[in-house]
Amino acid sequence: MDRYRFNMPDVTAVSRRDYLLAALSGVLLALSFPKPGLSILAWFAFVPLFLAMGRKSPGKALRLGFTCGMVAYGGILYWLNIVMVTYGKLHWSVSVCLYLLLVAYLALYVALVAALVRKGEECGISPVLSFPLIWVGFEYLRAFFLTGFPWASLGYSQYRTLPLIQIADITGVYGLSFLIACGNVVLYLIIKGVVKRDSTAYPARSAAIFFSLMALTLGYGFFRLTGVDHGEKRTVALIQGNISQDVKWDPTFQEATVSIYERLSRQGAAGGKDLVVWPESAAPFFFQSDERYAARIKSLAAQLHTCLVFGSPAYEKEGDRVSYLNSAFLLSPTGEVMGRSDKMHLVPFGEYVPLAKFLPFVSKLVEGIGDFSPGSRITPLNTGKGVIGVLVCFEGIFPELSRAYVQAGARLLVNISNDAWYKRSSAPYQHLSMTIFRAVENRVPLVRATNTGISAIVDSRGHIRGTTPLFKEAVLTGEVQLGTGNTFYSRFGDVFAGLCLAGTAVLTILATRKGRKS
Repeated sequence: MDRYRFNMPDVTAVSRRDYLLAALSGVLLALSFPKPGLSILAWFAFVPLFLAMGRKSPGKALRLGFTCGMVAYGGILYWLNIVMVTYGKLHWSVSVCLYLLLVAYLALYVALVAALVRKGEECGISPVLSFPLIWVGFEYLRAFFLTGFPWASLGYSQYRTLPLIQIADITGVYGLSFLIACGNVVLYLIIKGVVKRDSTAYPARSAAIFFSLMALTLGYGFFRLTGVDHGEKRTVALIQGNISQDVKWDPTFQEATVSIYERLSRQGAAGGKDLVVWPESAAPFFFQSDERYAARIKSLAAQLHTCLVFGSPAYEKEGDRVSYLNSAFLLSPTGEVMGRSDKMHLVPFGEYVPLAKFLPFVSKLVEGIGDFSPGSRITPLNTGKGVIGVLVCFEGIFPELSRAYVQAGARLLVNISNDAWYKRSSAPYQHLSMTIFRAVENRVPLVRATNTGISAIVDSRGHIRGTTPLFKEAVLTGEVQLGTGNTFYSRFGDVFAGLCLAGTAVLTILATRKGRKS
């Protein structure tokens, strides 16, 4: 790394200009994610924040980082208010308070990163080393702490830049987050050198390291993109019923719902398909016990001579206790039930209430059967023409679940979801962008069937081979090539991110000890 000189912290107050610069970083970060998805902005989004931090104390950097995080996550997650007001029936004032509470929690991570980077600088640790390491460490921590919420990790902003995202089969999305964070610091130091007109201030060594990492990442990416797949090909049909959330759970609309999916499935399976996929809760009743509609769906699979995957609530009884599950069923080409896969990672306050015994005044925000229970185990489904792993709804943003299915033998990932909650916001686009990485990480294709869109077919390199529009009935058909699942990531998981988290702890301890000595 470049020679890094010890600097005494600036004791000046944080100015309005500093807060504006920190807020600008937040705006640039928010705009780098869909929509609008201006991915190039992520590569210099943190520069204004660094300029604001300057040589300020860690405490002041904490406040500036928090400002950046509030603006960034406030812009990325604005659509939460749509869910809570429209479907949770909360007053807008309550919705805004809950929304700001979550945004503040996420902003705290950015604040801590900024403070630790400045603490490291005071102790002679270059931000070229500390910022990427600490950023990824905290991203990884956010992915599992308090049930985990890895929404909008930095690397996801590049989901359309295929040569860059191929590194995910080694490092997961975190490798790309590291590279972007490193690029931001190098650019900031270059700007500092230009402003000071001091050639000795240019981060020549750091820039060389960054551009070498970028070249290696791109070289590996182009190498993977030009490879040849040897997996067997399968034809799929994804059915988008576009059932309004207002009537989805209305018993009087069940007949219309089943009729819509019957009609679209016949259209999609014309000419023969290996697999037909319906979205999450496409069958808004208990398939296990509703003899009338269950018989119709089984008969449809037999008529089409195809495997059919569809979402439906399920239940299990143990004595007097009944557990409700958000599940996916697989029917054979003869209409027999071949298996069921249950959702493992539930949505807090959407499918269950955390610490419900201590929060009796809190009810779920969304409609459904009742409080759901998580599935007890990973259950891949064997279609007879390949093993599939079903990710229900936002399970697609948790890489460890996709990896677990691939380790269990899945060679095609199927994501079924209902994004109707989000209306015409950025959320469906953000949701899609994250699931694309699940295909690249494990080198298996992913097909995504959603109630109101965006349904998609993604190959093992992250190419989006087809999508559907929002809020329209649609049928998306295509061909996928079964993957190998034989990647470093699928075998070893988030080793890179874990090392970054461990490195964050080491840097924090070193900086604290040096600070005490000084």
